[in-house]
Amino acid sequence: MTSDDIPIGRRVASWRVRRSMTQQMLADRLRRSKSWVDKIERGARPLDRYSVIQELAHVLRVDPEVLLGQPRSTPAGTPDGVDDIRAALARYDIPQAPPRTDELCRQVGHAWLTYQHAHYGQLVRLLPGLLDAAQAAQEPELLVHAYRITSSLLVKLGEADLAWLAADRAMAAAGDDPLQAASATISVTQALRANNRDPLALTAALPAANRLVSRRHPVDHAVGGCGGDRTARRLHDQRGGGAFAAAGSPGEWALGGTLLVQAALAAAGCGEHRRADELTDRAAGVAANLRGYDDTHRTSFGPVAVEVARVLVAAARGDAAEAVRRHALIVRREGWRRLPAEYRGAYLVDVARAYLHLGDVRGAARALVDADRIAPAEVRCRASARTVIADVARAQPAPAGVARLATLVGLTR
Repeated sequence: MTSDDIPIGRRVASWRVRRSMTQQMLADRLRRSKSWVDKIERGARPLDRYSVIQELAHVLRVDPEVLLGQPRSTPAGTPDGVDDIRAALARYDIPQAPPRTDELCRQVGHAWLTYQHAHYGQLVRLLPGLLDAAQAAQEPELLVHAYRITSSLLVKLGEADLAWLAADRAMAAAGDDPLQAASATISVTQALRANNRDPLALTAALPAANRLVSRRHPVDHAVGGCGGDRTARRLHDQRGGGAFAAAGSPGEWALGGTLLVQAALAAAGCGEHRRADELTDRAAGVAANLRGYDDTHRTSFGPVAVEVARVLVAAARGDAAEAVRRHALIVRREGWRRLPAEYRGAYLVDVARAYLHLGDVRGAARALVDADRIAPAEVRCRASARTVIADVARAQPAPAGVARLATLVGLTR
């Protein structure tokens, strides 16, 4: 058995023993129960949340990649295998027997984790099989997730048209389920933006956001509906009512907030800068009322995500100084490191562009090197990052870290 085949729970147990910790000691440092640690180590409880793996890695003093059993070396260039994903999307009659739902859930969770950790080469290899399994199972929620992961990866790899196809399939799979439709709309919006169709992206995102998030401030509403969401009821009781909208749970508000962010970015892309600011303000109001929700829709939404959007909106309107000023505050916030690696890596490449617009080559270099440290594939596998690397590498003398990156991605000066 290779290190990649070892269950993550066994790797946690192994590193806990190496650090001379008992299960109780590890539980105390994580502020969880000993039973939770025991279930994780035995594999009785899935460990498929990126933020939890980061927390474990921090306490065990190892890199998250060590717990994931994934290689540290990331080759440059677009990973091979996109044609296999295209073929999987083209298949309608899946000959295989449908997998067990729990096994498919595990595969989807692993695929999300692989994406969030920016292991795009590995994900390219996983997705054809996952798409076949999800299409055979015909479980709408899992099918939406599989298509969303596929669309998100294809956006990263510059396959915007194919990403749009996968996002459209996610929307079709969502059917009449409003939450799954909202989840799929995130991918639709991202794919449209990647296709330089910002007006259409805004048209898709904003109505979907408004269906989940009222124009009034969240604290003006009472909790109702969603009887299964204990978090929403608890927050309602603690705050004396009015934390969330009548039809909304924290997960729904996170979906709505994410769609507001996507709408803001699309508005900025259309040149509607005042509207973009208004939409990010609305998203900030939503984020301020979310505490400790389970991110089942993989939005990574929260106050820091909204601040990231403010930086991108400022950069889009040409205010690089404002973007860099806000960026300096974001990276000091506690929630910054909780964002997935792919999220932070992609954002830092955008920040590098803002530094370049200010003529700050060293600042741009720092952002690129940080992006490569956090999520190497964001820098080495994406064509959009190569342009930034090339621009920074032209400086005389080129910053050492960026000169190395330029060599890695095959750029010549």
